[in-house]
Amino acid sequence: MSEYENAIEINGLTKRYDGFTLDGVSFTVPKGSIMGFIGQNGAGKSTTINSILGIIRPDSGEIRVFGQDSRENETVWKENISAVFDELPFHENLNAKMLDRMLRHIFKGWSSETFKGYLDRFQLPYKKKFGQFSKGMKMKLQIAAALSHGAKLLIMDEATTGLDPVVRNEILDIFLEYLQDEENTILMSSHITSDLEKIADSVTFIDKGRILLTGYKDDILASHGILKCTKADCAAIDRADYISARVTDVGAELLVTDRAACKRKYSGAVIDSATLDDIMVYYVNREKKEWS
Repeated sequence: MSEYENAIEINGLTKRYDGFTLDGVSFTVPKGSIMGFIGQNGAGKSTTINSILGIIRPDSGEIRVFGQDSRENETVWKENISAVFDELPFHENLNAKMLDRMLRHIFKGWSSETFKGYLDRFQLPYKKKFGQFSKGMKMKLQIAAALSHGAKLLIMDEATTGLDPVVRNEILDIFLEYLQDEENTILMSSHITSDLEKIADSVTFIDKGRILLTGYKDDILASHGILKCTKADCAAIDRADYISARVTDVGAELLVTDRAACKRKYSGAVIDSATLDDIMVYYVNREKKEWS
């Protein structure tokens, strides 16, 4: 599978539900990288991921995984994918010993030795039922299973939500280790943007079923900025230069898309760096000229 450049290629993905439409979603996830898939709850992250995994069938559009149409050789490419979800997909009466025995017969590349190694590293009990696990333990268990059959693509759907910072950092370190093999790739959906700022190579923002922005994280952070000014000065800023403006009694803050150009155009203005969280919030409010 080494000849492909992108682990995932999505073009024009559309899925219609009553009250929600995934509307022509397109983006690529380069091989050997981590892409952060960012959006509010209900923005369309899970619908996109479930389409990639073949859990739901889109109405239209194309999905390519490892360079091939996802509808072809599905059994083969799924052998090389692991998915980790917010909720544990394994029955609560199972334990790790039983799960090892089961997955050994499901994945050709399953390694009991690797799995046991992760259980020891995560200090997870071998015979305790999953129903007695904490949320953090359940997440570590999923990751241990996901990384124990030689998968080349790891897809995370809000997997770090609700975990304490210590556990989240431990898991992020595991992901960085996983990417030491340049054949491995991660698509990580989350609304915890601080995690993605630490480890993501590229980011894709989705809102109300549409892609707002996609590209390399460092480029996006370098180009965007928060322009700070008075309410009176805000009225003089060209609407084409900013996404939306947060206006309060004491002044205004605007998300600009080209910091360098705006520094030249508005020479007296203060333009601070923007975080991924800032970018998401301002883009979500893009249909409002001003908000508070």
